[in-house]
Amino acid sequence: MVALDQREWRERERRHRVRVEPWVAPRRERRSLGVSHPVDDFLFDYYPYSVGRLTAWHPGHGTLLRGDVRQFLAHPDYVSADGGATTSPERLARHRARLALVEGLLSATAEREPQLGCFGMHEWAMVYGQQPDQVRHNAHPLRLDPDDIANAVTGVGLRCTHFDAYRFFTPEAVPLNAHVPARATQPQFEQPGCLHATMDLYKYAQWFHPFVPSELVADCFDLARSARDLDMRASPYDLADLGYDPIPVETVAGRRTYVEHQAALADRGQDLRLRLLRVVSHLLGLSDQE
Repeated sequence: MVALDQREWRERERRHRVRVEPWVAPRRERRSLGVSHPVDDFLFDYYPYSVGRLTAWHPGHGTLLRGDVRQFLAHPDYVSADGGATTSPERLARHRARLALVEGLLSATAEREPQLGCFGMHEWAMVYGQQPDQVRHNAHPLRLDPDDIANAVTGVGLRCTHFDAYRFFTPEAVPLNAHVPARATQPQFEQPGCLHATMDLYKYAQWFHPFVPSELVADCFDLARSARDLDMRASPYDLADLGYDPIPVETVAGRRTYVEHQAALADRGQDLRLRLLRVVSHLLGLSDQE
């Protein structure tokens, strides 16, 4: 077990909070004003993890914190040990089934080549067949009219492999997809080129809070922000007033640009996926000992 004295862990805690503050401060302000942001709020609304949970720092399992550790002992996943505080092995064991699930999913995904032919059309499939006032982010205009959106969907095609994107397709778009992903078959469909699979690394890191180091959680959140940015720039929404230049995937040039960004995100995601996989596998091995 690694031991950190109060000076050491306070400094890591400080650095973590400084890093996440630019992400969470605008969220707090928007909530106080009762407004929303279609890009930056997604990671807080879709993934049910609060600003406070992202802001709180934890060293990860197997670290002994010394000094004034009352804030950690107030957390149900910590126990007293050697005059300090550490995460509880017994509480870690409660995550065994989920750890095994995530280990299998991350391993299978990491072994596949990224598929870069979806062109971000899942966001288009979520508005296919709808009028502008029916779409999810109807506070923001669409770049194209419904007929042009329909032509783009049928012309470019739908090849979504991610169940949690696919399940938000409009009923008219569902039969147009080349795949029929389901929760039960997620390990067979998940692939590293998928923006939503990349964003989900944040979800999996948060599943095992506070046993995963907060620095890794923040890295996953940072990557998820980049993925969401690309996600919405390639969408049919016009978000230019928010500073997001569109990537017009309805055109050949736009699809080429999208693939360049998608490949770069896949590379970043693969590195982070392997880092998270190592942590998850380690935690799973320890949980099996309890």
